[in-house]
Amino acid sequence: MGQLLAYGAYVPHYRLGQAAIAAALQTGGGRGSRAVASFDEDSTSMAVEAARQALRRSDVRPLAVYLATTSPAYLDKTNACVVHAALGLDPAAFAMDVAAAVRGGAGALIAAHDAPRPTLAVLSDLRGGLPGSADERDGADAAAAFLFGPGPGIAEVVAVSSASEDFLDRWRLPGESSSRVWEDRFGESVYLPLAQAALTDALKRAGVSLSDVRHAVVTGTNRRAAARFAREAGFAEVTTDATLGIGHAGTAQAGLLLADVLDRAGPDELVAVTLLADGATTLLLRTTPALIEWRDATPGATVRAQAAAGDDGLPYATYLTWRGVLTREPPRRPDPDPPAAPPSYRNQTWKYHLVASQCVACGTRHLPPARTCVSCGQVDRMSAAPMTDVGASVTTFAVDKLAYTPSPPLVAVVLDFDGGGRLRCQLADADPGSVAVGDRVAMTFRRMTTARGIHNYFWKARPVPELKRS
Repeated sequence: MGQLLAYGAYVPHYRLGQAAIAAALQTGGGRGSRAVASFDEDSTSMAVEAARQALRRSDVRPLAVYLATTSPAYLDKTNACVVHAALGLDPAAFAMDVAAAVRGGAGALIAAHDAPRPTLAVLSDLRGGLPGSADERDGADAAAAFLFGPGPGIAEVVAVSSASEDFLDRWRLPGESSSRVWEDRFGESVYLPLAQAALTDALKRAGVSLSDVRHAVVTGTNRRAAARFAREAGFAEVTTDATLGIGHAGTAQAGLLLADVLDRAGPDELVAVTLLADGATTLLLRTTPALIEWRDATPGATVRAQAAAGDDGLPYATYLTWRGVLTREPPRRPDPDPPAAPPSYRNQTWKYHLVASQCVACGTRHLPPARTCVSCGQVDRMSAAPMTDVGASVTTFAVDKLAYTPSPPLVAVVLDFDGGGRLRCQLADADPGSVAVGDRVAMTFRRMTTARGIHNYFWKARPVPELKRS
């Protein structure tokens, strides 16, 4: 059984305010907002972003990837393989989806912990519901990733316990876009004894008492049951679905709240994570002194910083359009062509992992990769140059109101990478009126288009406001 070696989380840029929903539907007012994935994001692209953050400061490369989600981008095709490719993992690394239910998030964590080799568990979800529903208002889109493997690690799982029982609480038939929920009070009456049983058994297995728990995470698909258990369990400090103020991210929620606790926890502290979904599951983790040294000090990297940095101005009609609930007239341009399988396969290191070629004679980088150096003319004297984590600056840009995009206008930028290399790409999560030459950007994995049932994934740039312009 492995220790926790690294973790990461991703919260999308956009926020949908409850007041915007209330104004559009002429219902009662509301406070707060929910995290919303952009039109070019899905559970796979968010999983890649969370996994990149987890692996950025780890020397261990996973030999297996488990992707847990209730909103898979593909059916009958392994979405974890896209995550595998985007991370540039060894072909021998196994990739698997854990789909269909929120409880799969806990399953992926437990399976990764139990695996005999370094394994990455990625929890990612897009949550919503019918317009005006509580699921739409209180849902969220986010992802979290956890790397387990041989120690020493930043935390150790000291006990796992589950209580499973089949009862009708929340369900969704294949092909349906929103879940159905039974009366909350019934679910509450069933969940509470199950949650208490899972927690009690986990404490017994670990040989500790409730007073030893320094941080607790409580979340679940039944809001009443999760809130009541958090109040009545007797924890000294508890993190709940309301803590971050961005909504409930379904499969990713337990991981997102755990990542938030790890952002703040000290060494040798006991953390209890309880998930109420089709029963109850409790994981007990004890942090190590290595957590403090490992923790990412990059500005804006913590879960709370990402949650606080969102753009609250997303119009409700735009949200409905992005989710496919509101069908609006498309741009009057030819529909995009789907990517073809053979060239995508031949160029997958460039398409999925953004690997350029670098001349070994003069050091010139080529994006996309080339066999002949444009500077010195050397042929086939290239080395691989991964660019996903290399910083870049905007050299020039254009706001294109005519190009095809589901969310016009399209902002095209030309980037100069630190250390050399130039790329023309799209800019995501940006106000077209605020883009300027010299802006610092980072690369982000996105879904460019979906055509004839095929998702075309590639890389865009996104602003990094915490870094000054060069």
